[in-house]
Amino acid sequence: MRRFSADFIYTITGEIIPKGIVVTDDEGKILAITDEKVSLDPHIERYDGIITPGFINTHCHLELSHLHQKIKKQQGLISFIKEVIFTRNFPEDVIHEAMKSADEQMRQNGIVAVGDISNQAISSEIKQKSKIKYHTFIEMIGLDATKTEQIIKDAIALKSEFKTPTSLTVHAPYSISKNLLKELRRYCKNNENKIAIHLQECEAEAELYKHKTGSFLEFFKDLNINSETFKAQSKNSIQAILPFLPKSQKILFVHNTFTCLKDIYLTKRFDLDLFWCFCPNANLYIENILPKIDFFKHTNYPITIGTDSLASNDVLDILSEMKVLIKNTKSFATADILKWATINGAKFLGLENDLGSIE
Repeated sequence: MRRFSADFIYTITGEIIPKGIVVTDDEGKILAITDEKVSLDPHIERYDGIITPGFINTHCHLELSHLHQKIKKQQGLISFIKEVIFTRNFPEDVIHEAMKSADEQMRQNGIVAVGDISNQAISSEIKQKSKIKYHTFIEMIGLDATKTEQIIKDAIALKSEFKTPTSLTVHAPYSISKNLLKELRRYCKNNENKIAIHLQECEAEAELYKHKTGSFLEFFKDLNINSETFKAQSKNSIQAILPFLPKSQKILFVHNTFTCLKDIYLTKRFDLDLFWCFCPNANLYIENILPKIDFFKHTNYPITIGTDSLASNDVLDILSEMKVLIKNTKSFATADILKWATINGAKFLGLENDLGSIE
């Protein structure tokens, strides 16, 4: 049994306890929380600052950890994606060591659960052995509507290679067909299936959806991607995809860098189990711009925090993300952002009975 005390205990779901004490068993399970002043007890481990629940990282790419410091900063999303595609192939042992190190870094930084994007099974063993709870999102990519059936089939096969919780998702609006999104919705009718979608991470995404113009057309050409079946929607990406999302599943919109107030109000019209995710350090690394955080004061849906990958971040640390968010908002208090980093993420991952609060 261990006893911890700090200047304040942030329980998240209850009151802030000054000079409180948290009692745990040797495995870290909380047995009691008290505000009793046992100041002379030599067995209490005392810390300056605050004690919070473990952090929840709702968006990461563990399998890209070997690309740490390999990709130039602030080159824009399209250049970033190209560099990831062209540089991600390393020897398997190098990738494994980088993932193992990243997993331990997150644990040392107080992260207890992660929503992780995977395009292959290489992270499966590390996740199974990790002290961190992982939920893996098997990411589907495919702009060519004629390949939808095979893409779904391959994703289901990849899902079976993971022994930790998994679900199917799509990458981003600019990399999928409407048909693929419809098939994902059909899959969700018969399966519990959380979804995490990269959304509005760059301005070119809106240009593509509204007019089928902009930088993504050159990107598709460079990578020999068939975009013939993609049609201009005369609306931005969030407006285009909302009607095709399943109502029965938890959905995470990741990044939201160019999400406007109109988009936020639009989401209120849909009966979705929606969550937002901010990854501010990755936004600064890739596009050197942050979401309009204060706009999200008008949302009905919970906000969470992610680190993204070491390809687009210097460190996997939710506290570091929180500091950026706190510095760049006038509408949210530190206590609000602590909820984003803990209980909100736990609720998205379905872990709120065990993680996300001190109780």
